[in-house]
Amino acid sequence: MKKGFFRWAAVLAVTIFMIGALAGCGYEAASNDLKIGLLNEMTGGNATMGTSAVNGAKLAIKEANAKGGVLGKQIKAVIADNKSEPSEAANAMTKLVTQDKVVAVTGVFASSNAIAASSVAEANRVPFLAVGATNPKVTVDEKSGKVKDYTFRVCFIDPFQGTVGANFVLQTLKLNKAVTLIDNSSDYSKGLAAFFKDAFTRAGGVVLAEEAYLQKDQDFKTILTKVKALNPEIIYVPGYYEEVGKIVKQAREIGIAVPIIGGDGWDSPKLTEIATAAALNNTFFTNHYAVDDTSAASRAFVDTYRREYGQAPDAMAVLAYDAANILIDAIKRANSADPGKIREALAATKDFPAITGTTTLNATHDAVKSAVVIEMKDGRQLYRTTVKP
Repeated sequence: MKKGFFRWAAVLAVTIFMIGALAGCGYEAASNDLKIGLLNEMTGGNATMGTSAVNGAKLAIKEANAKGGVLGKQIKAVIADNKSEPSEAANAMTKLVTQDKVVAVTGVFASSNAIAASSVAEANRVPFLAVGATNPKVTVDEKSGKVKDYTFRVCFIDPFQGTVGANFVLQTLKLNKAVTLIDNSSDYSKGLAAFFKDAFTRAGGVVLAEEAYLQKDQDFKTILTKVKALNPEIIYVPGYYEEVGKIVKQAREIGIAVPIIGGDGWDSPKLTEIATAAALNNTFFTNHYAVDDTSAASRAFVDTYRREYGQAPDAMAVLAYDAANILIDAIKRANSADPGKIREALAATKDFPAITGTTTLNATHDAVKSAVVIEMKDGRQLYRTTVKP
């Protein structure tokens, strides 16, 4: 009697332990749905980009579920707001992987937020596929120089984006005297400015000065007055749309008429609202996608997105749509909800037919793909050129 009881108790204890182990791992094997985290800037300074990213990812998930889902389950999007802040990005990632038990996470535009989120994903061994974060430190550890095991991205990186911007100024606009305005609170801005300067000066350009500002600054006229006195031929502003809009508007107000150039952080409908359409004339920025892309796949996506959300997609919407589809494809190829196996499948992604271009994830877990140059004209984005890597 006692032996039977203790044997039964031992079996029960082991069973409880196994249930607890399954509940504590990064996925729920017995769940009727498969959870994917969407971590984005839903509020704060980059809110329009985060909203677009969620919309794009949700559309991809909706389409996948309509085709039967993945692994015989429906995909459930678990949305988390990083509030456009690195500390909040880490907190939100922690909740997604430890409480919501997602099998993988996609999202994030700002590089500083992605770097913070990545540290949590790496510690918990959960795949993280960044959408628009372009600083090299997102996928490669700054201190060790090693590629992060569980962090990937679907966008190009800033060494390429900075070079594209520099070459456009020198070769297309035929200008070679620049001033850069750098957001010193942003890894993205500091990194992109450095890569632009390196490519620009190596090709014969001259950077007359580098001026600094911080996110949430409102008045840029003191800096811009100094810039105007230097008489540059172009101004390079690799920042985010909130500050960029104010910089462009105030630059025009004090009589600076030269071209102003930037990066993908400009891509928001609020840019025109902040800067005004007239002030944005003679400005350009590098980006991942042009909404007037004439390819059949792009036209079909734009039409579907318009029907779903009542507006045209921006680059973040398209990148997030691509990221969600690449992640779903990796889960299918892994044939498992195990985060480790999904990680292996992501690392093997090759020639995926994404809307933003055929996508291969390279040895540093970065996407190898083209960039486009956009011109702002009377408040509208006009495609100028595509540059291949």
